[in-house]
Amino acid sequence: MARDMYESPLSARYADREMKYLFSPDMKFRTWRKLWIALAEAEHELGLPVTQEQIDELKAHAEDINYEVAQEREKVVRHDVMSHVYAYGQQCPEAAGIIHLGATSCYVGDNTDVIIMTEALKLIRNKLVGVLRVLSHFAREYKDLPTLAFTHFQPAQPTTVGKRATLWMQDLLMDLEDVEYQLSKAKLLGCKGTTGTQASFLELFEGDHEKCRQLDEKIAQKMGYEKCFPVSGQTYSRKLDSQMLNILSGIAQSAAKFSNDIRLLQHLKEVEEPFEKGQIGSSAMAYKRNPMRSERIASLARYVIADAVNPAMTMAAQWFERTLDDSANKRISVPEAFLAVDGILNLYQNVADGLVVYPKVIRQHMLRELPFMATENIMMDAVKRGGNRQELHERIRVHSMEAAKVVKEQGGENDLLARIAGDPIFGVTLEELHDIVKPEKYVGRAPVQTEEFLTETVAPVLERYKDVAEEAAEITV
Repeated sequence: MARDMYESPLSARYADREMKYLFSPDMKFRTWRKLWIALAEAEHELGLPVTQEQIDELKAHAEDINYEVAQEREKVVRHDVMSHVYAYGQQCPEAAGIIHLGATSCYVGDNTDVIIMTEALKLIRNKLVGVLRVLSHFAREYKDLPTLAFTHFQPAQPTTVGKRATLWMQDLLMDLEDVEYQLSKAKLLGCKGTTGTQASFLELFEGDHEKCRQLDEKIAQKMGYEKCFPVSGQTYSRKLDSQMLNILSGIAQSAAKFSNDIRLLQHLKEVEEPFEKGQIGSSAMAYKRNPMRSERIASLARYVIADAVNPAMTMAAQWFERTLDDSANKRISVPEAFLAVDGILNLYQNVADGLVVYPKVIRQHMLRELPFMATENIMMDAVKRGGNRQELHERIRVHSMEAAKVVKEQGGENDLLARIAGDPIFGVTLEELHDIVKPEKYVGRAPVQTEEFLTETVAPVLERYKDVAEEAAEITV
């Protein structure tokens, strides 16, 4: 590692090797050569003077890229595509004259970008499945464990720990649907020429429009795609980049919401992210266990959400058939979004797979608040025994305010149940009240909802992706 120059933390610290390779120069230039081979094969099949021997020569040197030759040539011509055409031609002297025949730079540049983004989105899809798989185990394990729910981060009607996890999963399923839809409509630019009119190919094919159409179809098939964009300028519409990063932004949003919940729960000491034996939480406060992985998710997610604005603005600023103010921006914004989301999902799975739940703390917090929430039930039971609803309501209101004062002003425990048991108007013992305020009675359909969601919604998705390998998410820092 070079220590005297900047290196992106997304590459050095967060993303996996597989994702980093997709955006590497080697992946790009190998794909260029595959595209040149596909073009030569299609032109040969459509009757242009491209021989099988020339194609075989191109295939023989598809992988052994002579980077040094290309780099030296680029110093002279200042054009990366033509430098690699030249370098390829040096290795393939018989085919040198037909490499890139009729094409413009965007034939290799744009088609390669589409291919890389599509393959990267497949990696993201698989990692989403991995996170869903881990969360499904967690949700099922804790589907019955009552916990305080919060609205406005104020104690509200109870839910269960497992039900809360289904909310995180629902967000990810929406993201997965977006990923699947985007992949379902993946298409290449094809070979459209300098302004998208295929004029050079119409000339090569001596006015045969059908062969121009077939050229695009054959290139798409050879590169593993069903079709090309039906029309374009010189480039594919930069709307595609914006759509891709909007999907990544959505994943980042879902992950950030999860990470924020974990950070708040860790503050409450109810649920904690994994903490390794030798991990240091604070350089000064040795006792601390900071939710650093969840904080990192939130930090990276914020970057991706902001980064998604880049291709949106680039798309909006394009002029007619082509301008070059997209190039420098997309070289940075697109790879970094994918690398960041790759890192985010690694962290998400790692945290979700190691969550530590503290049921006794959860129950303690629940019992501190539940008496207030149970007052309606207590009052209705007293009415059934002959009490006056309005009088009971007033007495509960007074007792509740006094109990709240003990908690808030004196730092004491909630003694509302004892106050009610000591008030003869209610005609109920403390033991009976404890039975009334069992947390399990106040979670509604949460356990059933969780089971239904896991069985009816999540299980079919996981079954569809059963071939996606179960892998532990490793983080480097």
